[in-house]
Amino acid sequence: MSGISGMEQLINVVNKLQDAFTRLGVQLTVDLPQIAVVGGQSAGKSSVLENFVGRDFLPRGSGIVTRRPLILQLVYSQYEYAEFLHKPGKKYMDFNEVRREIEADTDRVTGKNKGISNLPINLRVSSPNVLNLTLIDLPGMTKIAIGDQPPDIEVQIRNMILEYIKRDSCLILAVTPANTDLANSDALQIAKEVDPKGFRTIGVLTKLDLMDQGTDAKDVLENKLVPLRRGYVGVINRSQKDLDGGKDIKLQIKAERDYFLQHPSYKHMADKMGTTYLQKTLNAQLTNHIHNTLPSLRDKLQKQLYALEKNLGDMKHLKLDDKTMKTKALLQMIQNFSLEFEKALEGSRSSEINTSELCGGAKINSLFHERFPFDIVKMEFDENELRKEIGIAICNIHGIRIGLFTPDLAFDAIVKKQIARLKDPCLKCTDLVVAELLKIIHFCTERMARYPVLRDTIERIISSQLSKSEVQCKEQISLYIDFQLSYMNTNHEDFIGFANAENQAEKNISGTSNAPGNQVIRKGYMCIHNQSMIRGAKDYWFVLTSDSLAWFKDDTEKEIQYILPLNGIKVKDLESKFISRRHTFGLFYQNGRNIYKDNKQLELSCSSLDEEVTWKASFLRAGVYPERQKEANNNEDIEVKEEVDPQLKRQVEVIRNLVDSYMGIINKSTKDLIPKVITHMILNTTKKFISEELLLHVYSTENQEGLMEESPEEVRKREENMQMYQACKEALSIIGECSVSFSSQMTRNETYHPPKPPIAAKKIYRLSTPIQTVTRPAPPPPSGIKKFDSMANLVPEFYVFSVP
Repeated sequence: MSGISGMEQLINVVNKLQDAFTRLGVQLTVDLPQIAVVGGQSAGKSSVLENFVGRDFLPRGSGIVTRRPLILQLVYSQYEYAEFLHKPGKKYMDFNEVRREIEADTDRVTGKNKGISNLPINLRVSSPNVLNLTLIDLPGMTKIAIGDQPPDIEVQIRNMILEYIKRDSCLILAVTPANTDLANSDALQIAKEVDPKGFRTIGVLTKLDLMDQGTDAKDVLENKLVPLRRGYVGVINRSQKDLDGGKDIKLQIKAERDYFLQHPSYKHMADKMGTTYLQKTLNAQLTNHIHNTLPSLRDKLQKQLYALEKNLGDMKHLKLDDKTMKTKALLQMIQNFSLEFEKALEGSRSSEINTSELCGGAKINSLFHERFPFDIVKMEFDENELRKEIGIAICNIHGIRIGLFTPDLAFDAIVKKQIARLKDPCLKCTDLVVAELLKIIHFCTERMARYPVLRDTIERIISSQLSKSEVQCKEQISLYIDFQLSYMNTNHEDFIGFANAENQAEKNISGTSNAPGNQVIRKGYMCIHNQSMIRGAKDYWFVLTSDSLAWFKDDTEKEIQYILPLNGIKVKDLESKFISRRHTFGLFYQNGRNIYKDNKQLELSCSSLDEEVTWKASFLRAGVYPERQKEANNNEDIEVKEEVDPQLKRQVEVIRNLVDSYMGIINKSTKDLIPKVITHMILNTTKKFISEELLLHVYSTENQEGLMEESPEEVRKREENMQMYQACKEALSIIGECSVSFSSQMTRNETYHPPKPPIAAKKIYRLSTPIQTVTRPAPPPPSGIKKFDSMANLVPEFYVFSVP
């Protein structure tokens, strides 16, 4: 039956996979088919495992004896010996030494204070007395911490067990003493949490010989009391007296067989009881389980290998002592950095696009065309304040004389003052652009994180060059302001001129001026926070015009809520509400009267700072200025004098029109020219430096040898990824060899088909609802039917039940 031999080799495949991952020091991220042994303390788990091996090799004692997972690989072999994966090449013939090594390695990791660890011990036992099996012996569940154990020892053990048995590829061997209430079984309870239908759970009842007289576990073993899809198997382990007397395990297995044959409650199922049957059953079920899960395991490993290859890139071929490789990596790093920087500035058409916030070139564009114009609008003059300044200038120019003509010196004085104020927003725009460039540079160097020295060197070189460009740019901006201050071009084609200014002044004074219509300045959502006006904060659709602010229920503008005239309204900043991340500002009347019903101010908020800045700029364009402190009394005197002196009022109006016209020209020119200066002297210069000169500056550094030194963290990550990469490659190679070997065996021999069950089996398992084919152990065939047993009693009888 070579086909069955091929099936048997599947367990060896999993053993090789387990060894491959453990030997390379890699934490398993794929689920290998295996059997986890769970149960409470003193449930008999260790005795069951020792019965499988036929040797005493597990530590014994009171309390928690198993403090680390023990991965026990049983391999059928002609010779008997044991091997530890952490002791490669050493074979243990004396199983007392095996016990001492388990205890020593456990203490080495957990200490001697009864603590636990999830780091497994890998033990392989080769013997002619075993069937191929892979089991994981887990710590027994406990309730109370003893000695120096942590108070949460119960939670730690529970979490460790769940970490193994929650995987769909893990079969659960739930060991429960028969002399306890099955409903309170710790093993069955924790197994039911992850396998509620009992598809992966195999029940084992120990200590059947210790049950009270007159009681038995017949209903449990017949799978009637707490049904499990894979059923229950009863075993008899050695008692403490037998252990102390050194009773041989072979004699115990024979006594176990006699016990079941003679017991009136169990003799009818004696062939399905005992350690030998349990071993055969586990071998068959694990073999079939591996056969079913191996394709999905191969797919997971292939996906993981692909992800690791993508993550490692050329690093998987890295030779640390190869200088040419480091030079190539350095050139590639700088070249990629240059491309990334250019993409960040000019825009990227790749799929990796930030959809949460503006960044890179888009952010700089926003600074040029939204933030910078807003800063210029914000510094623009308040109408009343400007008129006061013009009146003071005219009075100071006239002195003791009565001025009959409008003095042009007042125009020069006011205009120069306004032009000088433009310097601050221009320099501020430069600072914001440089700050954003530094962010871009830092972002683009993130791929160099594995080389911290190289990353710091590149950032330092570019920052130094950027500082030089910034200084030169600010010098040019200051020079531009000086140019504008040095000569007033009153012959500009867009300048209104004195004649037109006087005509417009006459119209304004007489009230016959053609005022512009009510133009829409901005639309959008804002949130109102006035508690007395509405119940809690609520979003409304706002429409800001040159005359009023109206808000609607939504952007359809069908249900209007209110229209607020803008005459006499000021704007001021407000602190954000507690816990709120919205940016808040308020509208109010300067004379203190209510702005809406009983509210002194209208509290509005935006979701972002940029949105708030844009709304404030729109309010400034509508004539709603920030609140100011009260001016000195002499300004009030000028206002009074202007009211009683029609000549001064006319002159102020003329100069006001001239200043407004000329500053409109200057502001327009500034908004257009400053972004060009910054782009030419900072953005383009930095981009050219990175693409043409950065490599030369890097090579001219003193510490060239240390540039390509990896950080300890990156070395650790790379080594872990390389180990996982090698482990996945080896695992796929093992699975591939197994597939080829198994296919060739199945081709040479007839395809493996488990024998059909006896007719009686169908009657026992007939269900009303059709289900899929299930592979599971079957009872022995009735008399008269020949048993399928061609492997000298080493292969269990198992059947495929086709339930109609």
